[in-house]
Amino acid sequence: MPKPLLTVWYNTRCPVCDAGINHQKRRLVEAVNAGYVEFRDVNFEPEALCAFGASIEDTRRRLHATDAEGRLLVGADVAIAVWRQTPGEGWLAALFGNPATQPFTRFAYDRFADLLYAWNRRKGHW
Repeated sequence: MPKPLLTVWYNTRCPVCDAGINHQKRRLVEAVNAGYVEFRDVNFEPEALCAFGASIEDTRRRLHATDAEGRLLVGADVAIAVWRQTPGEGWLAALFGNPATQPFTRFAYDRFADLLYAWNRRKGHW
């Protein structure tokens, strides 16, 4: 099996996160089946990103991924990387990941992630 181009860690206990990743998995079925993109539940691997200094709570708060070179991606940068791999969604990566819009994309993603994290904590999803 080839080394994944992108390994995404996400929180299946967050209903919004789980639904979003399941949508992407369906869109990326060929890449997932070929082993080019991998989605992993951080709840089963809570220490998976410790070498990068990322805790399970960090990963519950924001998406985390590693690329083929072993670099860590966080938050909006993960979404942009996933869009680049997803058929028909490259335009989203180009729009939200270009140098002019990426700071806004990161800011908006981080604020949404903070709200979603707080909501999940209040609901007792973990």
